Amino acid sequence: MKILVATEKPFSREATEGIEAIAREAGFACELLEKYTSVDELKRAVADADALIVRSDKVTAEVIEAARALKIVVRAGAGYDNLDLGACTARGIVAMNTPGQNSNAVAELAVSMMIFMARNQFTPGTGHEISGKRLGIHAYGNVGRIVARYGRALGMEVSAFDPFVTDPEVFARDGVRMVTSVRELYENSDYLSLHIPATAETKGSIGYDLLMSMPEGATLVNTARKEVIDEAGLARALAERSGLKYVTDIAPDSAAELAEKFGKRFFATPKKMGAETAEANVNAGLAAARQIVAFFKEGVTRFQVNR
Repeated sequence: MKILVATEKPFSREATEGIEAIAREAGFACELLEKYTSVDELKRAVADADALIVRSDKVTAEVIEAARALKIVVRAGAGYDNLDLGACTARGIVAMNTPGQNSNAVAELAVSMMIFMARNQFTPGTGHEISGKRLGIHAYGNVGRIVARYGRALGMEVSAFDPFVTDPEVFARDGVRMVTSVRELYENSDYLSLHIPATAETKGSIGYDLLMSMPEGATLVNTARKEVIDEAGLARALAERSGLKYVTDIAPDSAAELAEKFGKRFFATPKKMGAETAEANVNAGLAAARQIVAFFKEGVTRFQVNR
């Protein structure tokens, strides 16, 4: 049994050594393909692999077609839009993610972005405190719950909306107010932390109308996916609302234009940094390896994202 770890941007050495140790203990071979520069390299390496671990690497239909022995692919991280789920399903390949492993890293970044924008991107001038402000959480999954906890610890009033979490007790246990619509959440949030996935339903769903409904001086924080933002609507709202701010871990296509037009009301990290901590790097890699072993040894498919 062969596990291929294919990463254009490699895991840390601690993570790869841990993955190799987990594979070795299970009696599996482990091969690393790091810093590859073409899809052809990936196709050659995956040709005889039984399992594949990736980070943000794109596992396309072309790659799946080359992977004739592949039975499982695991995306080390929560998002999995870099996996062609249709192609995996058509070939009977199980696709998984590793939810929760980098949640704390993303949540800490979201909170730090709020403070960064409240303090004028750490440049001279009078800023604001986030204590006492209203924090809205759009999608109450692993990351959203941690952001809510940190927000409450900083003295924020926290509300959340998630169409898939309908039990009020889930929110009440965390000291979070449950709201019943996206509109209500945005209307009552000084800071809105966005955690929705990029799906057919959510792509482009955060646009002009929602942003214009936010309170004066509100800040939208996006550590999710750039595709969920309607960039034209965002630009229009920023132009019409002089206090509105947008900070994101996923640079929009129009980042240069937004930065030029809106100055310190807009900021995008130079590269996606949500999971860029040593701890998250190790956690996600080891989780991926353990899930592969559990799949082959016990048939466990708990984190499967295709059917």
